[in-house]
Amino acid sequence: MCFFYTWNHLHVRLLSLHGLFTVTVKIMSVYLAVFIVLSYLIWIKCLYYRHRRTLVKSLKRVLNVSSSRDADCADIRALVVTAHPDDECMFFAPTVIRLVQLNASVHLLCLSEGNYYKQGAQRKQELLNSCAVLGIPESRITIIDHKKLPDDPKAEWSVSLVSSIIVKHIRVHSFNMVLTFDGRGVSGHANHTALHKAVSHLASTGQVPNDCCLLSLVTVGLLRKYTSFLELPLSWLLPSCLCCVIGSQGYRQAKDAMFCHRSQLLWFRYLYIAFSRYMFINTFQIIPQGPKNLKIY
Repeated sequence: MCFFYTWNHLHVRLLSLHGLFTVTVKIMSVYLAVFIVLSYLIWIKCLYYRHRRTLVKSLKRVLNVSSSRDADCADIRALVVTAHPDDECMFFAPTVIRLVQLNASVHLLCLSEGNYYKQGAQRKQELLNSCAVLGIPESRITIIDHKKLPDDPKAEWSVSLVSSIIVKHIRVHSFNMVLTFDGRGVSGHANHTALHKAVSHLASTGQVPNDCCLLSLVTVGLLRKYTSFLELPLSWLLPSCLCCVIGSQGYRQAKDAMFCHRSQLLWFRYLYIAFSRYMFINTFQIIPQGPKNLKIY
């Protein structure tokens, strides 16, 4: 009888210790999870402040790809080439905001009025309002309204027409930096990819001035696209020629610019504003240029 009592008592103690061990493991797991999250957020904060210190050097390094002279940010004349009103804040806001903060001269060339739903006049005004929030004055904004460049995801824009408009704008205003979409156009829109084709055509045929560098906005996968500022460490670690990041104040500015496009604020746009990394981070690759004055027969 004593044996069974001792065994039962030992069994109860073991169960008690097992329960205590389980609770301890759960608590430690919570602490570990909190530690990892806090460490990740601190890492993001450190990367953001490091970016603020190194952005000017990155810009100079990019400019030196096609220019031997040492330029400060006041010497930067940047042209952002977009396809529709709202592209400037939906995709390029971090870059525009940071360049304006550094006293660079930022211009915008928009290749359509965004008239897909017959709202061209309204969207043009929305674009002007958005640029005012981002820091681009109306005098530095050019909006193209051409019947051969319709706002239409199924339309094939002429590479020769688009490239001729862009290169003329570059030469008239003596830009030394041009930023546009890459070959996937972030969202895959045909008008976005047409801009990259046109700028790549200019680069490969040597039509761009020697002191002008060409940059394409990197398209990321769906998971990275919608992880907001949490994506920063990955963007920082992966190779890129230029990385532009904004903090909470810059994000509010980008969000206010997005809210200027009232005609486009469908429910999913609010999700984009809240979760898209393009509201916080832009990374660019250089579009390589070919021999100058190359003639193609």
